[in-house]
Amino acid sequence: MPGVSLRALTRRYGDVAAVNDLSLDVKPGELVALLGPSGCGKTTTLRLVAGFLTPETGEIWVGERCLSSPRQVVPPERRRMAMIFQSYALWPHMTVAQNVMYGLRFKAGLARVERDKRVAEMLRVVQLGGYETRYPGELSGGQQQRVAVARALVVEPEILLLDEPLSNLDANLREEMRFEIRRLHEAFGITTLYVTHDQAEAMVISDRIAVLERGRVVQVGTADEVFLSPRTRFVAEFIGKTNLVEGVAAATDTVVVGAVRLRVGAAGLTPGARVAVSIRPHDITLAAAGEAAAPGVNALRGTVQRASFLGDSVDYQVRLTGSDVVLRVAAPTSPRLRVGDTVSLTIDPAACIALAAAEERA
Repeated sequence: MPGVSLRALTRRYGDVAAVNDLSLDVKPGELVALLGPSGCGKTTTLRLVAGFLTPETGEIWVGERCLSSPRQVVPPERRRMAMIFQSYALWPHMTVAQNVMYGLRFKAGLARVERDKRVAEMLRVVQLGGYETRYPGELSGGQQQRVAVARALVVEPEILLLDEPLSNLDANLREEMRFEIRRLHEAFGITTLYVTHDQAEAMVISDRIAVLERGRVVQVGTADEVFLSPRTRFVAEFIGKTNLVEGVAAATDTVVVGAVRLRVGAAGLTPGARVAVSIRPHDITLAAAGEAAAPGVNALRGTVQRASFLGDSVDYQVRLTGSDVVLRVAAPTSPRLRVGDTVSLTIDPAACIALAAAEERA
């Protein structure tokens, strides 16, 4: 399978750059999730790759072929790609087998016997064997999604494009289909671009995640890399939950936030510079004040302001002593702390990620 290279793509709608000088390389056989909030440019990027839109600047390459540039765009039907839409786009008057077979009708030299064989095999792969004669209206949402996947894969595309394909499913079915799509990707190894705004979905399905903000790719990496080592405030806030506290660098590895001093994991700060520190709620150890160990690096005190029971954990909001900073803490359900309790907090410096402050962002 060939890879995909997006080179300095720009596409505007009026004065708004939906895609703004965007570059991304997808390796052969890799599944990359385009992740970001509504309006960040991820669907426009996918439509540029599919050939539905023409870039104002930049190029799209698949292997050694240039498919899009401002001068020329290869039409969608000649791109050797398949796309799965958010709405599935199944023909309601066709059976499951007829829907899956639809794309094969345009493959020259393919006998009916071979088409039937491919359809039967693909339905077996997506676990819909025996559903050939049913109509889309007789299927569940998850089964309709499987039909859409089978229809895309049966034509043996070089590139697979998916535009938020699970957003219409309920939470439990969406979680099940994440693993199903990942299983199918591992089975077929097709180079894939997958658009989603769901962080958990991107982390489960993808080999790498490309985080988009305002039409640009701001970070690319594995789920671990993007979650544990965010490069910007936007990535830290968008991927999972985090506490962002702003202060001033007092040393190359220390940030002062009011009366609180925080040691951060990576040295290299410029003393006097404004810094934001990202701390994940589950990286904070919380204990009743009397149970705390002797003060050490990043040993803090505070008061519980809110406690929300979430079943497998408790979500606390703790105001730090001598500061207006309120930290969100994910802690075990036992022992339970109450609003008003004085507590001790301990944070590993490695869990404190220093980022540029808001006014210093590019």
